[in-house]
Amino acid sequence: MTENMRSLRNFFLYKCLFALTFWNHVSLSVENELFTSVSNSFPEDGSDKKIKSLPLLYTNGYQSKANFDWVVIQNTTESLSLSEITNDNVKKLVALLSNFRQVSGLQNLTLTNVSVDWNALMEIFQTAWHSSVEYFSINSVTQLSDVESYNFDYSGTAMKAVSMTKVLITDLYFSQDVLYKIFADMNITALTIAESEMIHMLCPSSNSSFRYLNFLKNDLTDFLFQNCDKLIQLETLILQRNKFESLPKVSFMTSHMKSLKYLDMSNNLLRHDAADAQCRWAESLTELDLSSNQLMDAVFECLPVNIKKLYLQNNQITSVPKEMAELKSLEVLNLASNRLSDLPGCGGFTSLEFLSVEMNSILTPSANFFQSCPRVRELQAGRNPFKCSCELQDFIRLERQSGGKLSGWPAAYVCEYPEDLQGTQLKDFHLTELACNTVLLLVTALLLTLVLVAVVAFLCIYLDVPWYVRMTWQWTQTKRRAWHKHPEEQETILQFHAFISYSERDSLWVKNELIPNLEKGEGCVQLCQHERNFVPGKSIVENIINCIEKSYKSIFVLSPNFVQSEWCHYELYFAHHKLFSGNSNSLILILLEPIPPYIIPARYHKLKALMAKRTYLEWPKEKSKRALFWANLRAAISINLPMPDGQRCGEID
Repeated sequence: MTENMRSLRNFFLYKCLFALTFWNHVSLSVENELFTSVSNSFPEDGSDKKIKSLPLLYTNGYQSKANFDWVVIQNTTESLSLSEITNDNVKKLVALLSNFRQVSGLQNLTLTNVSVDWNALMEIFQTAWHSSVEYFSINSVTQLSDVESYNFDYSGTAMKAVSMTKVLITDLYFSQDVLYKIFADMNITALTIAESEMIHMLCPSSNSSFRYLNFLKNDLTDFLFQNCDKLIQLETLILQRNKFESLPKVSFMTSHMKSLKYLDMSNNLLRHDAADAQCRWAESLTELDLSSNQLMDAVFECLPVNIKKLYLQNNQITSVPKEMAELKSLEVLNLASNRLSDLPGCGGFTSLEFLSVEMNSILTPSANFFQSCPRVRELQAGRNPFKCSCELQDFIRLERQSGGKLSGWPAAYVCEYPEDLQGTQLKDFHLTELACNTVLLLVTALLLTLVLVAVVAFLCIYLDVPWYVRMTWQWTQTKRRAWHKHPEEQETILQFHAFISYSERDSLWVKNELIPNLEKGEGCVQLCQHERNFVPGKSIVENIINCIEKSYKSIFVLSPNFVQSEWCHYELYFAHHKLFSGNSNSLILILLEPIPPYIIPARYHKLKALMAKRTYLEWPKEKSKRALFWANLRAAISINLPMPDGQRCGEID
């Protein structure tokens, strides 16, 4: 660049800075500082780049040179941001914008903190409309008053998009149609009016060029665009955070929007009852956001048939009805933060690829989900109150086989129940195959039961348990009958020194040796023998019990013949029963002949125990030892018994 050209550039730049800033008093140092900061936005020597953005601040002041040449800023600035616009400086703003004709490079205009009346705002709009501005944004419009009819000229504009945020109208009484008609008839592709407490919007007067409408956070209701057939090019409609209540009315609103693809109805008050009117959506609609409403299961009866992406999070859905209409094109379904108790099947969503059911009430997800939904590539099911059980273990195994389709695994998948497993990640939860396989558990339990029954049966047979049960029953019955017959004789009176139990094959020894030596010796010994003391008419068992009860001792003559006798077994059992019930040492064992252990039947385990633990008298073969034998035996049965005539028998030495 030549020296003359560099000087010319600096000259125009200097003039531009003074023209765009209105200061009452500006010192040289401030001018130099502003010059430095803005000049950095200008192109370097030899470059033909344009200035991208030039922020300016309006203050009360005056323009130093009325006939300023605007060529430099017109050709170099693409974005311009102005702040603090009031009725006092609006004419200067209009004058400034008038210089940006359609041949100018200015494309983006942003006004912030605008406090003007209606006519002033319309004048700003009209001026920008016929400039080179394509994207016009106004933020924070306050004290908008004196709303009245305005003949707006929409022709010959480069404008593509208008955005208005936080518009406050101070007029209490004005024609709504006057306000809304200005914006409804704009021949642009995108319009945003957000956070402005807008209660309505008119249908355009003719076929509209709108492709994008954003009415975020207003007070719009179900009456919006009803029976409006002018929005035939509209593709995106955002009505988030308004006051819509009826889902069928929303569907009818879209029915004339032939090009609509995306609709955002989140954060409203939408409901739908199965008894409500049928829904009729735009056939072109492929993406619908119904999150954060009051929708329940019936919502699945009122959905666009060609929908591809559906957002239903944060509603009151408990299940996906199986009889719902099939949504063959649905690829994305978000059901997070609802009340689902299980994973939905894919019977109505044959093309589903993404499903979110986070933060629901799912305790045990169905293990066959991926089988019924083979096209699903990602499942978000974390942050549910999982119940760690066998059913959940099947789902965990499914995750390992799914190839990482569970999004958020393992951090978002934690046991909630039972309490002792609370906080345990599902990946660390394990149960044995036996605990979770019902068939295997039943078979194992059955086998264990059979083994237990077999062991018990074997022990019963080996130890002759039925015999002991029968004897116990007979003992109990005999005692009960005796009590009923003679209730006054509850205390048994001893009549015999000893009851003798022996095998019939050993009777000769008993009659020739035992009885004579005890009864005919010194003293007055009375022995109870079944042949002479059993009462006719009573059962043998009853006689045995009575004799044992009335005897001070029970003498058992043990031999191989004894263990072969059934009745001897009875007598031993009842005597042993008395030993424990009376807590006395009433048994005397006489070993007449040695008994090999192998010939003692298994049911004689009590006899084995007695012989192992108790001292018994062994019949001596040498005659010289028999005197001591008899002396020991007499001492063992020594007791004074009452005689029939009231006298007492002398004690036996």
